[in-house]
Parts: sequence; C-alpha cells; structure tokens
Amino acid sequence: MKKVVILDYGSGNLRSAERAVARLGVEVEVTADYERALNADGLVVPGVGAFAACMAGLKAVRGERIVDRRLAGGQPVLGICVGMQILFERGVEHGVETAGCDEWPGTVERLEAPVVPHMGWNTVDAPEDTVLFKGIDADTRFYFVHSYGVRKWEMEPSDAIAPPLVTWTTHGSPFISAVENGYLSATQFHPEKSGDAGAEVLRNWLATL
Repeated sequence: MKKVVILDYGSGNLRSAERAVARLGVEVEVTADYERALNADGLVVPGVGAFAACMAGLKAVRGERIVDRRLAGGQPVLGICVGMQILFERGVEHGVETAGCDEWPGTVERLEAPVVPHMGWNTVDAPEDTVLFKGIDADTRFYFVHSYGVRKWEMEPSDAIAPPLVTWTTHGSPFISAVENGYLSATQFHPEKSGDAGAEVLRNWLATL
C-alpha cells in the first residue's frame, strides 16, 4: 500500500485532507517529521491563511528543504491552496513581500475581481495532456476560497525540459488554478472539499506515485 504524508506545519485543513486521501485506499499520516515526510511515496502540502505565516511555519519544520529534496529524488509533491502559492517565488500581501519556495517564478498577489475573496464553486480550463483532470468533464466545478493567486505564468520555455501544464480559472480576471510540473503538482482549489470531482483529482495524483 502506498503511503502519503500530509505535512503538518501549523497551517491547513489537515484532517479533511487526511480523510479525503485515506478514502482512496492509501495509508496516510499527518506529521511534521522530516524523515517520514521525505521518504513517503507522496507528500501533500496543504495551506490556509496568509502567505507569510505559511512560509514561516513551513521553514520551522524545514518543509522547503523536504519539498526540494523530494523533487530532486523524483518523489511526488502536491500543494493545495496556500500550499500551492508558497511554491512560487514570492507573495505580496498588504504591501509586504515574502520569499516563497521558488520552485516556480511568479508572484502571488491579490486577485483582480469585483468580489474578493473568491469563495465558492468554479470551473477550470485544463490543458489537453493533463493528468490531474484526466476523465473529468470541462464543466466540472471545484471549491475555491482565496483572496490571492498567481495571475501570470512566468517560467520561460526550455528545450531541456517539458513545459509545465498550467490550468486557469477566471474570477474577475484569470488566475492559475493548477500546475503539473514533473513530480510537482498543485491546485489553488481544495480537492478535499470538492466532492466527487476533488476525489477524482486526488485519485489521478495518487496514480502517479
């Protein structure tokens, strides 16, 4: 049986993520232990709240090193909500800039929309070769709750590696709602709160372990 660790760094809906993954038939552990997180078949990095607070919590458990080492060793990682945002280069909230994990270039900033936060169900525009959204209808809705996001994909194309698959959603203006980049995947929405559709996204990710 595959083993998945939900990284406990003081942020995120840990138990709901744990239950959602466990229902899909894998062994799940919620822990901040460095070695267990490093050696699990899959690692989920959840996150809610402020970017700066999440980064502080992540660094307190050496989470940014865990993510980096796992990716270097070809071990899958899934970021959820702010757990996706902190994978980018930086976040700007209330005029304060905070360095992220810098796995991807780009800035997390306030959404440009008439109503913020973006709270509720919305569709996604996934690319053709997607793994996360395989078998999921284009009009399927997922649950979002956030005021900040990445509004521009800034990674330059490279002949050496396959380009990441970037999924977009529109709330006022477009923002990135998922990224699939080798062993690193992430969603801005909450799959653990998105019913059957979210379960299918998690199942697709687990199939890559």
